Amino acid sequence: MAAPAEEPPKKKQRNYRRDKPWDNPDIDHWKLEEWKDEYSPGAFVEESSFATLFPKYREKYIREAWPIVTRALGKCGVACELNLIEGSMTVRTTRKTSDPYIILKARDLIKLLARSIPVAQALKILDDGMHCDVIKIGGLVRNRDRFVRRRQRLVGPDGQTLKALELLTECYVLVQGNTVAAMGSIKGLKAVRKVVEDCMKRCGNQTSQMRHSTRRCI
Repeated sequence: MAAPAEEPPKKKQRNYRRDKPWDNPDIDHWKLEEWKDEYSPGAFVEESSFATLFPKYREKYIREAWPIVTRALGKCGVACELNLIEGSMTVRTTRKTSDPYIILKARDLIKLLARSIPVAQALKILDDGMHCDVIKIGGLVRNRDRFVRRRQRLVGPDGQTLKALELLTECYVLVQGNTVAAMGSIKGLKAVRKVVEDCMKRCGNQTSQMRHSTRRCI
């Protein structure tokens, strides 16, 4: 009679594992819950503020669009200040602020305005499902001429490559100077960053690189 096979020893780490109620495939972990004012009825104890500088060539546009920014942030209970002497924009919470995350949205708003995003597009960052990412590409290529060629390759003839990238990732993408600003979902922004970094670091056919990078990220 054959002896029964011995069971492999169990790892000690598995002895302490328990079923987690949130590890359920039916639960959407990326679902955004709508914020309601009754979640935070009182005023904040501390004031939070963020400031960012903007280039000189953006001063005229920002000065003209600032009333629109003020009204949009005022509805969210966020105060803003434009300093033309220092060339800076500042946002801060007030006693009317109820959403603790809206100050981070306001920070992203002034950061996008400084990166040449139109005010109508930049105001969409205040929506719950919209996020942004500013990708620095200036330090990815040392040679200046090579940097300009690869940046132009990212844009493509008549902006066709950039438009294709926006359609694939469902994101708004703007190439400006040494940065690439993108707005969209978290999943789309991850794909945009992968494509931009691959385009600036590698040589070859940009269309095939973009198709390969987006297929891996999306």
